[in-house]
Amino acid sequence: MAIDPRRFLRFNVADTCSIWNILSSALLYSRASEHGCMFCCTEYVRYECLTKPRKASYSCESKLQSVAHREMDAGRIKLCSVEIEDLQQVSALADRKRLHRGELSTIAFAFRTGQAVLTDDQAARHFAFNLMGLSVQTVPHLLAWLVHGGRVSDGECEDLIVEHAAAGRPLAGHLRIAVKLARECLLQDYTAT
Repeated sequence: MAIDPRRFLRFNVADTCSIWNILSSALLYSRASEHGCMFCCTEYVRYECLTKPRKASYSCESKLQSVAHREMDAGRIKLCSVEIEDLQQVSALADRKRLHRGELSTIAFAFRTGQAVLTDDQAARHFAFNLMGLSVQTVPHLLAWLVHGGRVSDGECEDLIVEHAAAGRPLAGHLRIAVKLARECLLQDYTAT
């Protein structure tokens, strides 16, 4: 599933890891919000982000939880309820894919509402796209779209990636690839005209 930096659907149902990855960089989150991106998550994803007991607690995770709590409480990340019927529609297929409950609730809500699924989990992306026919996006795709549209400057890209890594998130390499892809796409657009 290749990403196209020219296009990004702005209404997304995000799973837990994507919430963490978006909020890991204040610059990424603010630019996405400034340019019309809206994120929602299910009540179960909220539970995973803020309430679910953890084996170990890290200071960077506590900071992400504080930001997530603030954004959810302020309604900037909307909370959505998943109905039992929504889960029943996808659970039979999901049993084979070993999806976590947060991913399953995200996909079920996106299926009901016709929104894109925002997930950085490969199995969840495959399931949502190939088996459910949903639009699927990733945080690196979001960054590529922001770079391609001139919404994040070249000088800000590395700061954003460093901020993401400092928050203990694992996508720095993927984010760098997304930036490179966006720049190549811009070059292709320029030479085609």
